[in-house]
Amino acid sequence: MLVPFDFRKEPYLILDFSSSNPDLATLDLTNTATFADYVVNQLKLSGARVGVGGYNEHRVIYRRSEHFQQMTEPREIHLGIDLWADAGTPVFAPLDGVVHSFQDNANFGDYGPTIILEHYVESSAAGKPRPGLAAFHPLYSLYGHLTRESLNGLYEGKEFKAGQKIAEIGPYPENGDWPPHLHFQLMTDMLGLKGDFPGVCSLADRAKFLAICPNPNDLLRITGLP
Repeated sequence: MLVPFDFRKEPYLILDFSSSNPDLATLDLTNTATFADYVVNQLKLSGARVGVGGYNEHRVIYRRSEHFQQMTEPREIHLGIDLWADAGTPVFAPLDGVVHSFQDNANFGDYGPTIILEHYVESSAAGKPRPGLAAFHPLYSLYGHLTRESLNGLYEGKEFKAGQKIAEIGPYPENGDWPPHLHFQLMTDMLGLKGDFPGVCSLADRAKFLAICPNPNDLLRITGLP
């Protein structure tokens, strides 16, 4: 369990933040309150408590922030799964692991408070994960857009057991100035980074990053997601 929500029994909404969603053209996405109201209203209309989706999605929402436009080619390919839920929603470790690193990535549109765990996945881990996932040794998991309080008391090497609370989803603006949600991402190689890792890449780098960022739904198994 990553958040206190049973995706097998409770309704959830798959949110689309690509150019195929016409709503986005009418929103001022640079205004976080407006963006947040849109997400909340979509959830209410669907009768869901949580929105999900985004892995390998070519998104337009990153145009709201210069943070994603600073390279030769803008970064618009999402490398994790987002879970859009209320600020304060607890986040639990999906696997046994230790803290690899953490920091507050405080740029507008960035992760805000971020925790990265390190795991060593064996064939029996994660309840017999889909073929391929068990072959990754080690595996890293990233949790972005948290509360600043979630970073208190952390240290590199701190152990967490599967199902243990590790953090809470943060409010804006402390969560990187996004509507409240969790960015959850898996990596097989940290590329020497600590406390941060690209959660969005350019079209040119898509294949490179997808090769080291496996689909988190191989672990979460949310029906309807790729």
